[in-house]
Formats: sequence, C-alpha cells, structure tokens
Amino acid sequence: MILKSIELSNFRNYKNLHLEFSSRTNILFGDNAQGKTNILEAIYLSGTTKSHKGSKDKEMIRFGCEEAHIRMVVNKNDLDHQIDLHIKKNRSKGIAINQMPIKKASELFGFINLVFFSPEDLHIIKNGPAERRRFLDLELCQLDKYYLYYLTKYHKILNQRNKLLKDAAFRPELLDTLSVWDEQLIECGRKIILARASFVNQLQEIVSHIHKEISGKKEHLLLQYEPDSQENQLAEKLKACRDRDLKLGQTTAGPHRDDLSFFIGTMDIRKFGSQGQQRTSALSLKLSEIELVKQSVHEVPVLLLDDVLSELDSGRQNFLLQRIHDIQTVITCTGLDEFVKNRFEINRVFQVIDGRVFLMQD
Repeated sequence: MILKSIELSNFRNYKNLHLEFSSRTNILFGDNAQGKTNILEAIYLSGTTKSHKGSKDKEMIRFGCEEAHIRMVVNKNDLDHQIDLHIKKNRSKGIAINQMPIKKASELFGFINLVFFSPEDLHIIKNGPAERRRFLDLELCQLDKYYLYYLTKYHKILNQRNKLLKDAAFRPELLDTLSVWDEQLIECGRKIILARASFVNQLQEIVSHIHKEISGKKEHLLLQYEPDSQENQLAEKLKACRDRDLKLGQTTAGPHRDDLSFFIGTMDIRKFGSQGQQRTSALSLKLSEIELVKQSVHEVPVLLLDDVLSELDSGRQNFLLQRIHDIQTVITCTGLDEFVKNRFEINRVFQVIDGRVFLMQD
C-alpha cells in the first residue's frame, strides 16, 4: 500500500493544495501553526472517516466556507485507487471510492491502513482510560469491520438506553422497554469484549519484544486488558447496576468503561512509572501497531508522525527512525536538524508556510 497524492479544497487553512508523495520518507517542516498537522489529519480522515483529534466535520471546513473536499490516491496491489471525501457543515460527509459513492463509512475502513503517532500518544499511558479505549477502537476498526459494526451499534444502543434512563424519571412506563435495550447492549457488548481481549493478546506478543529492544533488555512490558465486565458476566452486571443507572441517568456497566493497564514487572506504570518508562512504553505500543497490521492484513501501513521526534530523547529517536526506515512515512517537524543528526534518509521534503506548501527536495 502506497499513498501517492492528496488534494485539499477549503480544508482547515488550505484553500487549494495538491501534494505528491514519495513511497519512502516525506518531511513536512515549518514553524508551528502553519498547517503541517492539517495535512496528516486529512490523510487520516481519508482512510478512517475520523479526525485523529476527534474534531467535528464543521470544524475542519475552512473559515467562511460551507464545505471542504479531500481527494487521496493510493496504490494497492499495483492498482491506483481514488478516495474522495466531501465534508459539509450541516450534513453527513459524502464518501466515494473510485468515483463510486459508498453508503456506509464502514466500507472505507481497512481500505488503507494508517498508523498515526502524535505527541499526545506519548501520554496515553498516564492519561485517562478514555484515551486507551480510543486507541483500541481506532486500531480494531481498521483491522476488523465486524468490530466496527458492533461498536457503532453498541454506542447507538447505549445512547438510547441512557436517554430512556433519564426520561424514565418523568415517564416510569418507559421502564417496560428497558430489557429490550439491555438485550441488544449485551449482544454487542460481548462481541466488543471478546475482540478487545483477542487484540490485546496479539499485541502483547509484539510489544514485549519491541520494548525489550528499546530498554536494552532491561524491562519486560506486560499489557493487561481490564474489561469493566467479563463477556459472560455482562448481563448479570448490567442487571445489578440497574438501580444505580436509574439514579444517575446513565449506564454504569459495559465495555464503554473498559481500560488497558501496563506493567513492568509488578509495577503499574500508569500510576508509578517514571515519565521515561511511560514514554518508552507508549513508543513500543505505537511501533507494535505497525507490526500487527503487517501480520493481520499482510499490508505495510502508512505511518504518520506528527512532531514526535522533538518529544523523544536521542536514544528513542534513533530506535524509532531505525524501525521505520522501510515504511512509507509522512513526518512533520519544525526543522531538519534531527534528521541530519540521525543520518536518516530523506526522500522528499516540503516546507509549509501559512497554508502553502513548497517542494524543497526530491
């Protein structure tokens, strides 16, 4: 899989932009707030329909405009494919693959596999569980369309159940339908729990090896999936929490409350690890994503690195750059010094200045 080009129209701070990428290493450099990350966001959006920032569609449209367009061309199995996204302020985005509109965004997931690595990912371990669930969901949705289906359905049911719990305070007769929502929530919830458990097990085999290399064989990293409820106990827990749910007006049991823990030996590094241990573990986790995609779908993903090198010390920089030398990568940075210093091969360089991009090296 190779990302060949992208075109933007009225996306973020870009009125019009056309970029053609090298199949190896692409550098976007420039001062902060010039639009480098916006290009990575557009690429990720074209492959997943989601902003890595969690932005709403209307927030990604250029100020003063009603809609934005993204066109991305990728080469897959020696054939070029075109992905078009039409982003509108007050309507769902339109998506087409090879000029054929698709009805569901899920049809796009997995067409191109992307791994996005930003400075925020370095804090995934010490931040709250919502970020770790988001990590699980974004990767699983690219690898498993069934997971995407059940996750989407689960959240729709969850929203309906929460609305019912709130409305029941004024309309008690609604409680007669609560069991119907419970059955559907349990069905989807079980699928999600099983998929996450399997994913974490697969990831563990890869991450432990990578982390051992980064730490100079001094540390063994253990991932542990922490479901709010085991798959075969979800129905029982949901029932036990019903009274509390009614008081709070929200569902307090289910995979939307899951977490992922990280241990070095017996130490939970979310709570007790040093900043260096947390960052090294986060780096191991993101590099493991790349290997997992290779193993699961037999594709090499496109790697998007958003100003990550400035957040890493020289040892971790070198390790990261060595691991990705054979992967198509789009990297943003404020300067080229770190690449020269690390003797990293650069194939194409763009300078970004206030929503304009200039090819500097090819």
